[in-house]
Order: sequence, then structure tokens, then C-alpha cells
Amino acid sequence: MAYVEIDRNYQVRAAVVFPNVLADSVSVTPETRLEEAVGLARAINLDVAYREIVRLREIKPSAYFSRGFVDRVKPLFETEEIELMIVDASLTPIQQRNLEKALKIKVIDRTALILEIFGERAKTKEGRLQVELAHLTYQRSRLVRSWTHLERQRGGAGETQIELDRRIIDDKIVRIRKELEKVKKTRELQRSARKRIPYPVVALVGYTNAGKSTLFNCLSSAGVFAENLLFATLDPTMRRIRLPGGREVILSDTVGFISDLPHELIMSFRATLEEVLEADVIVHVRDIANENSLAQKKDVLNVLKSLGLKNIENESGYIEVLNKIDLLDEAGRRYLEENAARNANVVPLSAVSGE
Repeated sequence: MAYVEIDRNYQVRAAVVFPNVLADSVSVTPETRLEEAVGLARAINLDVAYREIVRLREIKPSAYFSRGFVDRVKPLFETEEIELMIVDASLTPIQQRNLEKALKIKVIDRTALILEIFGERAKTKEGRLQVELAHLTYQRSRLVRSWTHLERQRGGAGETQIELDRRIIDDKIVRIRKELEKVKKTRELQRSARKRIPYPVVALVGYTNAGKSTLFNCLSSAGVFAENLLFATLDPTMRRIRLPGGREVILSDTVGFISDLPHELIMSFRATLEEVLEADVIVHVRDIANENSLAQKKDVLNVLKSLGLKNIENESGYIEVLNKIDLLDEAGRRYLEENAARNANVVPLSAVSGE
């Protein structure tokens, strides 16, 4: 389900650019943010041949970057045979169009890149519907630029044609929402059935690549795809497991979060994320070996707050798993153990080794 016009018959050479706007306050370093964007690009098998942190005093309304930046990178991109530039920020349709015109290559922003990844990762009917809804919502403001059959219809650039394009999208959005409403009702019936049994529901949440799916496999032996890859899994998975004390629970693995997760995706995946709202226990899996673990924790908590879980850290049904302790040195492990001993809701572990 490709949403960006990229020929997948060969590996596309891409440039990843993170614009570090001086007025912005970011919770992670620009270098970390750039590396994350490169990881996102590689998640859909792009060949990242060029990367750069661009420091900006201001954002240009016409093309986001200054003319000087465009003139400087254009020959570099030609030399490196770059076909796609990924801007790790939100571009307006005008900025995207002007950059493409000036650089003579395809340009996408962070939202389009994440949509592309989700389009590849979604396997279930519900997941595909949710991604398509997010994509249509995103594309509606961009006059369906990547829908070639509509581009042929458009012909002229008159207002009537723009309205026709938007009506086509609106009709699709209505259809998908109706289908998702059916899925939501099915989920509600499933929840009602679970409550009658009843099994407590334990939902795993966390930043993408924190090790949720690895922990899920460790606890349930489910064989869910888990790899050192951003958004390795997308569709929620549920398994019934027996705890050491004999009690049975439903374990739910949810979609990974990320900083600046596109609003379209949060809204379209609300039905899936409602599994988190209904959970009896939320297990927040953190990659404690990552230097940005605290910033990632903040991003995850912000998404949970947007879902309505305002004060989740202070709730009794919240457990924080400090994963990947196998990657820490002795001093780091000792520090974690001392801190965890003072907080019953914090559990250091390694989902890989089982420690």
C-alpha cells in the first residue's frame, strides 16, 4: 500500500534533512532527531545517500528553506543521484511543490514518510483502513497530488476541479469511517465477552523500537515479528497468558509511538488505541539503553494524555519496564537496580535474555 510515488523495483537513493529552527525547543538533540529520521527512511528500504542538519533562523513560507540552501544542495543531489528528499518536519503543499520544482526531485515531509511506513506495515483489514483514512485526511489538503487517476481527471487547475477532487476524497473518507465503525462495534463486543470471562487486560505501550514485541514474545511465545527496526509491527496483537502465580490475563501489544506522531495517525488509530484505554494494567516499555529514553517517555505519555489518560504515572495500574538492561555496563545496571528497589512499579529487565 504505497502512498508516495516511489518505484519499488529498485532501491531509491534519498537525502534526509532535519531543519533545526533556532526558535524551536526540541527535547532531543538535532543529531538524534536526524538519526531517527534516517532510521524511518531505512524502514522502507530507502538508500540514504545524504543526510544533513540545516540550521535555520526562520522558516520561509514559500519553500521552507532559503534559496541559498536550495542552490547549495542541488548540485550535490545531482552528483549523488538523489531521487527523493525527506524533510523531517511538516511542509505545506506550497512548500513541497516549490522544493520539488527547484530541486527537480520528489520531496516528502515527516508525516508522508510515517504514512508510507504504516502503509507497508499494516497487515489486517482494520490496520489498512486506518492507514488509508490517515492518508486521505493528509492528502485532502494537498489536492490528492499522488493519486494519478485523479491528476488525469483534473486537467485544468480551476476551482471546480479542486472541489471535485475533494468530494472524491470525502466520499472515500465517509466509506472508510463507516467500515471502521463496524470494526469498533466488533471490538466492543469482544471486550464485553472478555469482561464476562473475565480476564484482566494488560496493554504494552512504548516508543517504537523499545522492545514491546520482543517482550510480548518472551511472555507469550507468540512469534510476533520483532526486529531492530522502527515500526517493525503495527497491527495490535492479543494473547491469553498464564502468570507464574496461575492467574490468566490477556496481553495486548499495541502500535509504537514516536515524537511528532502525525495528528492524522493518532486520530485514525484511535479505535486501536482504545484497547489501551480499556486495559486494567498499562505496561510502559522503555529502551533504557537509549540516551533519549526520558524524552521518549515524555512523547509516549503525551500521546496517552491525548487519549484521555491524564495522570497515568500515578495510577496503580501503571508499570514502567526499563528494557534492554543487557546493553548497559555494570555501573548503569547497579544504578537502575538501586532506583527500582525504591519503586515497586519500576521493573528493569531484558526482553531478549529474559533476565
